[in-house]
Amino acid sequence: MTAIDPESLLPNDRVQEAVLNGDVTQISRGASNRYADEGDTFELDGTEFEVTGVKERTLGDLTDEDARREGSPSLETYRERLEKVHGGDFEWDDDSTVVTYRFERR
Repeated sequence: MTAIDPESLLPNDRVQEAVLNGDVTQISRGASNRYADEGDTFELDGTEFEVTGVKERTLGDLTDEDARREGSPSLETYRERLEKVHGGDFEWDDDSTVVTYRFERR
């Protein structure tokens, strides 16, 4: 178990705020980097969180439930959000590998 910098896992202030509010309880990131391991902890504004799961999967494996955990009402909305945020640097491919990090307030 290691204390990690939340900015390494959570890419921006909006996501960090959504985590604090309980609207985001997981994040999926590209598989080229490993941002955390199960049991790692991070702190946001004095609140500690623990990474409770780390799972490699493909974008095609994601579900509406995953999208809701990531702060979107549906998988389609999540997909549109990723394409908008990443602009031309991202194209949804069901076969693309991601790592999903789940976390909870301690």
